[in-house]
Amino acid sequence: MIQIRKDLTPPALEKKIKALFESSARKIKSLDADWKPERGAPVFTINGKYTSRGWTEWTQGFQFGAEILQFDATGEKEFLEAGKAHTVAYMASHVSHIGVHDHGFNNVSTYGNLLRLMNEERIAEDRGERNFYELALKLSGAVQAARWTKIRDGGGYIYSFNGPHSLFVDTIRSLRALAVSHQLGHALMGENDIPVSLLDRLIKHAEATAHFSVYYGEGRDYYDVRGRTAHESIFNVNDGNYRCPNSQQGYSPFSTWTRGLAWAMCGFAEQLEFLAALGDTSLEPVLRKAAEATCDFYIQNSPTDGIPYWDTGAPNLYRLGDWAGKPADPFNAFEPVDSSAAAIGAQGLLRLGKYLKNDEYVQAGLTVCDTLFGEPYLSSNPAHQGLILHAVYHRPNGWDHAPGADGVPRGEACMWGDYHAREVALYLLREIEQKPYLTFWSKRK
Repeated sequence: MIQIRKDLTPPALEKKIKALFESSARKIKSLDADWKPERGAPVFTINGKYTSRGWTEWTQGFQFGAEILQFDATGEKEFLEAGKAHTVAYMASHVSHIGVHDHGFNNVSTYGNLLRLMNEERIAEDRGERNFYELALKLSGAVQAARWTKIRDGGGYIYSFNGPHSLFVDTIRSLRALAVSHQLGHALMGENDIPVSLLDRLIKHAEATAHFSVYYGEGRDYYDVRGRTAHESIFNVNDGNYRCPNSQQGYSPFSTWTRGLAWAMCGFAEQLEFLAALGDTSLEPVLRKAAEATCDFYIQNSPTDGIPYWDTGAPNLYRLGDWAGKPADPFNAFEPVDSSAAAIGAQGLLRLGKYLKNDEYVQAGLTVCDTLFGEPYLSSNPAHQGLILHAVYHRPNGWDHAPGADGVPRGEACMWGDYHAREVALYLLREIEQKPYLTFWSKRK
């Protein structure tokens, strides 16, 4: 269980945040100098060098979005220009990609961040650039929303790349694509020119995720523990009935893959903020229940320093003894930690705490950040392209680099972990510098 530090404040982390962005600048330049587009999007490091892994191209937006966040945090214009140029050159295929559920990751991290900076008057107003960003975001949200499976009682969800039967918990954070597109006044046009509301699909997907992907300790099955999540929910597409939980990247359908948990924490908190900004409170009780349950589970089922192991049911955790009663050990010989889950989950804790005016969640988020932004997680090694070490991608498939004979991955980084560490650091930096609250959506001043 996280030992929540009550003494931490955002200003107390300023020195670590500045060190993070100093290291970040070197990492971005190193990757940019080394990256070859024909290799595909960088995914995770092996021996300190970013490599690609064919599955889906869901990390490209984090690569270029990192450059934009770096400018946002430091004002270094070379990173803004790199982020703009790379977005123009390489992101169009992600806008029109009909085969994935990752539009919120790829396109809001690039086009969305650029539009936000223009709306905040951080970059110069340019009508052509504005139209370009807005068109990309409008189309991205509509393409994402078209991946739709209807379920019983009028509900539905955006289905994963696995197919129409598959609801991924990850996609709650990718809903930001629908949110931004809707905010820009767009709709998905269907047969007979009938417009489909992106807000309606956002709400229905969020409701389905809250209902089927999150457990509440209400007797759903034998393994129903409040706050745990299932990575995948399987439906019968013939009649819209829910069938069972599943897991692609976790240990089992009945344990909790902690990065999926973190996606839920952050995604639910963000959607609470977004719908409140719209003045739509219809789903507030559902989203709040899911956000509180998942954040509570994370706090209760993480080591004392806030860095989780990759799955709370990982088969060799028992060999670590009271693993939740002491700091995480990324160098242990039995199960890996996942720092990327911490980077994502910390933001969920901070945002939910802000939304609810709940100091416990805020302090828990600060506690996680305090650990994540220092040794042994923040990489200061100039020869290593990763920013946040000890991340895990796909443990069941054995894709992660394990440097020792014990076979446990450690010492490597991933695109989403590095990006979300930058994002949560920027979130805190804006609070320290009393700048506008960081959201994925924005309005023109």
